[in-house]
Amino acid sequence: MSYFLTDLDGTLLRSDATLSADAARILTEALNAGLVVSYATARSYISSHKVVAAVPWRYPLVLYNGAVLFDPTTERVLDGAWLDPATTDEIIGLGRARGLLPLLFALDGEDRERVLHERLVRLGELQFVADRPGDPRFAEVDCLICPASFRTLILTYIGSREELLPLQEDVRHLFGNRVHIHLLKDAYIADHYFLEFSDRMANKREGLRKWAALLNVSADAVTVFGDNLNDLGLFETAGTRIAVAGAHPDIAALATARTGGNDEDGVARYLEQWMRAQPAGIAKDGGAVSRSPSRDTHMG
Repeated sequence: MSYFLTDLDGTLLRSDATLSADAARILTEALNAGLVVSYATARSYISSHKVVAAVPWRYPLVLYNGAVLFDPTTERVLDGAWLDPATTDEIIGLGRARGLLPLLFALDGEDRERVLHERLVRLGELQFVADRPGDPRFAEVDCLICPASFRTLILTYIGSREELLPLQEDVRHLFGNRVHIHLLKDAYIADHYFLEFSDRMANKREGLRKWAALLNVSADAVTVFGDNLNDLGLFETAGTRIAVAGAHPDIAALATARTGGNDEDGVARYLEQWMRAQPAGIAKDGGAVSRSPSRDTHMG
């Protein structure tokens, strides 16, 4: 099987959120050898591209935990799933009632990526934005609402687990399974969690299925790599599932194999060993990517 989809943070990227030169070399060799290699991440294209630009990615990317399928060669949106403005505003209202405000990640009417927020005062939010200096997506507004032409990819709340849990229950009570809810400990901001709300189809499980469909293969033909709970959908769907060392126990339990940790370039080493183990010529060309005509528009 020569189709590979990897998580980034905690899996492909090192603990300092960088891609090592050695990993970049191996990934480039894999792509040039004909393997179909890509990534599925909670990050946006802008954020992910900053850290993995050394690799000549050519197959669709799964962004925002599955909310967007994106072509890195044309920089166009291929597919996606998003919350409507009314639902977005209802969730914002629930958070506001508890003294919490989110970062609103969305596509505008021209499919440009935008991040709207009110004035930032909380430590986690300030650190999150400070880690993205000069990012053109971010814009402060006086009162956060979702513009009618926007499609919400993710509403992200940053805070302690204790203050986020009541909001999680509020949204679950009001929307049930109509909204995808994910609570995740942040890897870079100490003692902070991300509480994220998105369309119920905006998850890595559906992202993998759409990714495989774009490449005209079954999800069973895909090998995935992951470490944390937002990778569960990948591990519940893919045919081959590789957990990096130190992965969450729920991920490790679903793995068909293990590899080294992210600081050991475990994903890259697995690919390198996989290529060495194959008979000459077995790596195959991934073929053309089929695109959705309704979403083939530019993403800023």
